[in-house]
Amino acid sequence: MRKRLLIVVLVLLPLSLMAQKQGNYVITFDDETSTPSEQPTYKPQPAPQQTVESDKEASGKRREDSGKKEKKSSGIFTGFSGGMMIHGGYLFSDDPRKVFSNSGLGSEEYVNSLPKRGFCYGIGGALRVHLLDHIHVGTEGFVSTMPLMGTGSKVRSGWGGACCDVYTTWGKVRPLIGMTIGGGSMSRLYVPKQAAVVVNTAADSTFYNAAYSKTPFFLIDPYIGIEIGLKSHDAVLIRIDYLLPFGKSGSKLTDNVKWSNFMSPTGPRLYVGVMFGKFNKK
Repeated sequence: MRKRLLIVVLVLLPLSLMAQKQGNYVITFDDETSTPSEQPTYKPQPAPQQTVESDKEASGKRREDSGKKEKKSSGIFTGFSGGMMIHGGYLFSDDPRKVFSNSGLGSEEYVNSLPKRGFCYGIGGALRVHLLDHIHVGTEGFVSTMPLMGTGSKVRSGWGGACCDVYTTWGKVRPLIGMTIGGGSMSRLYVPKQAAVVVNTAADSTFYNAAYSKTPFFLIDPYIGIEIGLKSHDAVLIRIDYLLPFGKSGSKLTDNVKWSNFMSPTGPRLYVGVMFGKFNKK
């Protein structure tokens, strides 16, 4: 019996060594016959787990870290833009004397027949810096003309100042709201329909039945608008404002003048223009 068992062990030993290269298994023997059982039990070694997902997570973290570093370096200054705008609007006043800044226009009936409202047009531009992806800060200036009566009479305003607005981004659309604070001047030229020229030969002087005045002012100009991106370096700007000019102390208006005098005519204007520069793309 011992010899038979020894022979079986010597035969199976090389086979078991070869099988260990493929996978570990256990051979069970029957107690009664001391022979190997017909169905050995295999115990394969578990394969090492793949680390693809962990590699992806690590690379994602590296990209996030690099993105945060880039944001920190350029998070404040996010772009710049500048361009030109044309505008049209409708201005009005409650008294023709304020429109022409003249109290000697004639009889009350004639004064009441003079225009105190009308359309205006003009052009201007702006230069801005973009901060924190939500703020524009810069300067702007415009000239606006309101022709009257068809006689050459007109009211012309020129102004400029510092502008600041906040905006948000919805794809290619950027709605914004802001304000301009600055100063300017309003010139008024009054030419009547029947202009008269009086020559006083005795005094050697000539009088023209026309009037011209120029009034400086401080301004607050709130506005709302929308920018529509065309490409990464240009956008269409559409905005509406309402200029609020206040006469400075000593200005030549109809009555007693104070700094807080609200000047007219004034009203809403619609601006359309193209801005060029560097627009941050999300």
